[in-house]
Amino acid sequence: MAKVLQYVVHAAVLSLLVVGLATSIAAQGKGRGGGVGGGRGSGSGPPSGAGVDRGLGNASDRSDGRSDDGLANASTHSNGRSNAGLDRARRAQDNLRRADNDLNDHPGVPQTLHVSANSLRSGYQAALVKNPDLTFGNYVAATRLAQNLGSRFPNITRDNILADLASGQSLGRALQDLGLSSQESKDARKRVDEEIKQAKKMKS
Repeated sequence: MAKVLQYVVHAAVLSLLVVGLATSIAAQGKGRGGGVGGGRGSGSGPPSGAGVDRGLGNASDRSDGRSDDGLANASTHSNGRSNAGLDRARRAQDNLRRADNDLNDHPGVPQTLHVSANSLRSGYQAALVKNPDLTFGNYVAATRLAQNLGSRFPNITRDNILADLASGQSLGRALQDLGLSSQESKDARKRVDEEIKQAKKMKS
């Protein structure tokens, strides 16, 4: 009877040891699993929204709005250049339209310059690319002045006169910059004005 009781006690103790060991192992396994899941998943990983999108989204906050200002300024600056280009093109187109009217009304002008109307128009159109404010009258005058003076003053070419006009100089100042005295410039312009006036009276 004593041996049977001893056997029961030993079996009970052994069962308790097995149960305790199993519980300990299970607890350790669960802890490791939770650690991996938490560390690599939601626990130790980047916060929600982290990464490129989050960086772009917070760029304005971190730069005190400078990033937003930069984007806005870039758009504004580009728009300014675009508007300036459109304005130049509009002025050039208006001047070219007036030149067409002038050529239609005064066909004698190309004849006086010894060029065709189409050639005179295309030359003026090309000049407007560099100087959209150039009037057709000044283009015609520059052409005639170069014809009258170029043989004696090699610097006086139509292109050189137009370059001075594009920089803001007057026709008289341009001629002086290219080698004429004040009186010579005045006399040359007076002669050309008279020639063009006579040309406008001519009929086709």
